[in-house]
This record gives sequence, structure tokens and C-alpha cells, in this order.
Amino acid sequence: MKDRAIIRVSGDDPAGFLQGLVSNDTRKLARDGIVYAAFLTPQGKYLADFFLVADGADVLVDVASPMAEDLFKRLNMYKLRAPVTLVREDMPVSRGTGPAPEGARPDPRHAALGWRLYGQALPEDGTDWAALRVAHCVPESGIELIPNDSFILECGFERLNGVDYRKGCYVGQEVTARMHHKTELRKGLTTVQIDGHAPVGTEIVADGKSVGKLFTQSGGQAIAYLRFGRASGALQAGDATIIAPEMSESD
Repeated sequence: MKDRAIIRVSGDDPAGFLQGLVSNDTRKLARDGIVYAAFLTPQGKYLADFFLVADGADVLVDVASPMAEDLFKRLNMYKLRAPVTLVREDMPVSRGTGPAPEGARPDPRHAALGWRLYGQALPEDGTDWAALRVAHCVPESGIELIPNDSFILECGFERLNGVDYRKGCYVGQEVTARMHHKTELRKGLTTVQIDGHAPVGTEIVADGKSVGKLFTQSGGQAIAYLRFGRASGALQAGDATIIAPEMSESD
């Protein structure tokens, strides 16, 4: 995977340092070896998503390359006097959906997404990752997940094992918890049927009014961000026709 970057966090309790910053419980690393999480603004908006991977006493942060430099700077900003060291590291990351090689970690978001391997550059196994993401509504950094705009609950992080409500405070926790406990999601990502094709980011329209945006498309399906109570029946996204699943604003 040439689009991934690694930040190594080492020192005195790197998982504990990350615990107060990210959306998931880093104590799960001791059991699972890999955790999916996000870093948020204080207002609860998405900045970056990544995998945390146990590597001996260290924690590797596996993040999309375009987001690595900003995340590295933000983690250093929060480091203050914490006895940890952050280093950008050149480490190959491989993934696949076939038999897992020795040392591979299962992708914690969904079983269909296979495994991830750190430290070895293996050839691609032919998996159609876009089709898998669309089928299981798995958002991608910089496509469906938009920095300073997306909310992780609207993007399915609860379903994708990317958020923990019992771990205690972290940056953006208050807004995320309030969305979970006190409101019903009125909009978010979902998989829709599509006839035709339109560019990523095309507005989805119903009766002349915008009800969402279209994102990744594959095999007659697409990931869309929709206002649930307004998106019903046949919708348009440019020249493409969208059929949304039946849902109400309280779904």
C-alpha cells in the first residue's frame, strides 16, 4: 500500500498517551493487537482516521499518507511533557482478503476487509477494494471522510468498531457522546443503488432540492451521504439515478 504512512509512538506507555486523544479504547491493543480510531477536533469533527497497531512496547499509527504530516504535528502538540517519542517511519503496509500470512492482523472494521500486515511489502492479491467498501459502506480517508466536516457517527464508526463510549475523555468526546446519547441521526452514509455514473461529490437531488452527496461507486452501488427523512424514491445525481434504501429520519 503506497498510500499509507507510519508514525511510531514509543516511550513510557504510548497507548496511555493516545488514550486521551483518540476515539477508541487503546487498552484493546493488549487483547486485539490492532484498533481502528479517529482523531477529532474539539468540536467533534473528523480530522484523521487510522489503525493503532501494537508493536512490542510501541504503538504504530497507520494513517493515509496525505493526512500523516498534519496528524504528526497535532500529536506532537499534545505531547507536551509526556514521556513519549513520535517518529515518522518508513515501513511497508500490505493487505489482502485471502489466507492471512504470519503476523498479519485482522482489519477491525469488518471481517470482509481481510487482514493488514506491517513490515512486509506483499503484491496485491486482486481484491476489488472499492467494491468491498461500497458493499459494506466503509468510508475512505479524504473521500467520504472529509477533514473538518464529517462527524464519525454519521460515517458509521460505531458499526465499524471505531469508537468507544466507555473509555473516558478524548478530544471531541463530548460532542460525539451527545450525538450518541441525546439525538437521533438524521443524516449519514449509506449504500444506495445507482444507474449511471457521476463524479465523487455530485449533489443528490430530490424534487429540485439537495438531499445529499454521491461518493464511491462500484457495480451498480454507491456510498452516499443522505438526509434520511428527505431521500426517498428515485433521486438524481447528475446524469445518474439513485435509489435509496427505505429509511426514516429516526433510522
